[in-house]
Amino acid sequence: MLCGRWRRARRPSEESPAPARVTAPLELPPSPDHTAPRPGSRALKKMGLTEDEDVHAMLRGSQLCKIRSHTWQKERLYRLQEDGLSVWFQRRFPHAPSRHIFLVQHIEAVRQGHQSEGLRRFGAAFPPARCLTITFRGRRKNLDLVARSAEEAQHWARGLDKLRVRLEAMSQWERLDHWIHFYLHRADSNQDSKMSFKEIKSLLCMVNVDVNDMYAYRLFKACDQSNDERLEGGEIEEFVRQLLKRPELEELFCQFSGEDRVLSTSELLEFLKAQGETGATLAHARQLIQTYELHETAKRHELMTLDGFMMYLLSPEGAALDPAHALVFQDMGQPLTHYFISSSHNTYLTDSQIGGLSSTEAYIRAFSQGCRCVELDCWEGPGGEPVIYHGHTLTSKILFRDVVQAVHDHAFERSPYPVILSLENHCGLEQQAVMAHHLRTILGDQLVTEVLGTQDPQELPSPEHLKGRVLVKGKKLPGSWGEDSRPVSDREEEEEEDGEAVGPAQHRAPSQAGPQAGQISPELSALAVYCCATRLQTLQPGPGPAQPCQVSSLSERKARKLLREAGNSFVRHNTRQLTRVYPLGLRVNSANYSPQEMWNVGCQLGVLWASPAGSGAAILRAFCSAPEGQQGGGAVALNFQTPGYEMDLNTGRFLVNGRCGYVLKPLCLRQPDTAFDPGRPGPPNTTLTIQPCPSPQVLSAQQLPKLNTEKPGSIVDPLVRVEIHGVPEDCAQQETSHVLNNGFNPRWGQTLQFLLRAPELALVRFVVEDYDTASPNDFVGQFTLPLSSLKQGYRHIHLLAKDGAPLSPATLFIHVCAQHS
Repeated sequence: MLCGRWRRARRPSEESPAPARVTAPLELPPSPDHTAPRPGSRALKKMGLTEDEDVHAMLRGSQLCKIRSHTWQKERLYRLQEDGLSVWFQRRFPHAPSRHIFLVQHIEAVRQGHQSEGLRRFGAAFPPARCLTITFRGRRKNLDLVARSAEEAQHWARGLDKLRVRLEAMSQWERLDHWIHFYLHRADSNQDSKMSFKEIKSLLCMVNVDVNDMYAYRLFKACDQSNDERLEGGEIEEFVRQLLKRPELEELFCQFSGEDRVLSTSELLEFLKAQGETGATLAHARQLIQTYELHETAKRHELMTLDGFMMYLLSPEGAALDPAHALVFQDMGQPLTHYFISSSHNTYLTDSQIGGLSSTEAYIRAFSQGCRCVELDCWEGPGGEPVIYHGHTLTSKILFRDVVQAVHDHAFERSPYPVILSLENHCGLEQQAVMAHHLRTILGDQLVTEVLGTQDPQELPSPEHLKGRVLVKGKKLPGSWGEDSRPVSDREEEEEEDGEAVGPAQHRAPSQAGPQAGQISPELSALAVYCCATRLQTLQPGPGPAQPCQVSSLSERKARKLLREAGNSFVRHNTRQLTRVYPLGLRVNSANYSPQEMWNVGCQLGVLWASPAGSGAAILRAFCSAPEGQQGGGAVALNFQTPGYEMDLNTGRFLVNGRCGYVLKPLCLRQPDTAFDPGRPGPPNTTLTIQPCPSPQVLSAQQLPKLNTEKPGSIVDPLVRVEIHGVPEDCAQQETSHVLNNGFNPRWGQTLQFLLRAPELALVRFVVEDYDTASPNDFVGQFTLPLSSLKQGYRHIHLLAKDGAPLSPATLFIHVCAQHS
């Protein structure tokens, strides 16, 4: 059962934890003698790690030296908590409990040796065998650590990897089991393995629900079989079972199971067909029973109980995202112009665009998220070595060659498909030659230096043909270009990008910009094979042969103008060539355009200021830039380091197709003679309804996180908003009413319905907020996905935090119906 052996999994009272986040275990003060806590954790037992030597060492704790700079190197105590899912660490000054831990599920990777920029720069004095780097999902910075011995470093590196592997293999049911067990332990104030009514009330508050005292006491007494005002052993187990009941699931289960309260294979098949599962068979129903049923007797008789039914609906097969779309399922053999490409702007920055840190780690993190087009802002550096930084600002500088090395080492760890290096070149001819040399020598065979022999000259090669290859996007020396498609110099492109607010009289010819301004070295020009920067003169194809290798860069303003005035011609242009869109350089505020509006016309690449510092950086450059020119835009690209709804849309767009960074555009955006115009999409042809069934009313949420973790009595008042992002006439949002004081199992009885004209382009964003009467609602969680990947029927949505990290076990439960006319 859910909390069996709960009593035996208790920790000693001196290890009693302090309050923390719902999804993040608590602060654990270090024991003075640093002795190992008793390895009785239920979670570690379930993961089979109670006798593991590495885990034992982590439970004992280690003094690890945290490295930040040459001068900031501090020893801190780090210790794995008995939950097996979090690490407590010491800080110089006490902080809120949630700021003394990090979660294992938020770890992206553990690297050993000098495998981070921080350790290479500041940890060279320490032997590589004693060094390790922990990288995190979301915005959290890397943790560079040095152990006192190589053996101790090995314990942490191996132990964290084992925990990550076990966690990824956990079912949602097991995560829920651990989650409630963790809060039972916290609520047991005197650690006697018994729960008084006061402790039960504390538990309910911890799990984000405020129930009537009379109802809570009635539930408490129903489980108190010994009638001693204490719950223990099986009584606690029964209380938890009652607490975790899902009435809407039970009602749904009874609709298909009948009076015997079990599903036969034929009844389960009937449910699958009602779900809209294509190709559902009795064999598939039997396979689901064998996979998800918890009771061996029922499994032997090919029956599914309510517990097995819940396991199935909480699994990836019961999720809103089509599990088939979580793998590469699209045709990857079409030209590059037929795909949306995940792109990053100002990739090198980890923080503010005015004075933030530039780092190769930002490139590694972008690649780990599936990014396939990154920006390299190249400037003259000392000692003949080009550097990368946000020009004419206070951002730090990194060597061009170090970034190229990071590309070589990490570009294809997450995705095998091609990477585009968007060079914003501000260097003289000598350092351009150095750039070309580094690209050739470091990337070697990865770098595309000539046209593929079997390639059709009328179109770009496909992602499949370019697997494991790196493309350079840059300027090309004049050759056989026609007048209408001449290469644009660096100076010309920069003036077009930064000069949106500048009058024509202020533009200067390239020859007036100073020595070498706008000149391209032959060595660097030769590397722009398939991505040659050109100025867009017309949307109509020229009379000569096709030029698929041209990449046009458009300002957000110009792109919107083309979208309004020549939407269909813009779409047709994007079937032939790559287009990048960048934001206005001199915005007076930091508002962004949505990447969706550029995807609507088939733009493959585009730039957003996703950071609040974006506009300030542009203004600073405007006042401080030297005559050599200003920094240009990037690739429909995002600052991957900055959360927000724009990044949610980007993540949702590239969530599918194995998160490989390439998503095949809809057919209407790939046909050369397409009649599609996003401004005139035609009449509605699809109705999307969330919760259309009168019974059961299933729009509900489960185990939402507390927002104010330092106030035990603070409980969310959640509401759900569903947003549609697509062509302008499809964009809409609807929301439910709010539920007072219930983040544990709120339920809404409302139906949300949308009429869509271009469903193949639509993204659906589910947002949960904490309602506030006096101020804007607080964000709780969200999940975004393409409508074409949204499964119909009864589905769970596994919510994500603002930075994209999972909020496990928080979910929404919905019913989806999409009707096409």
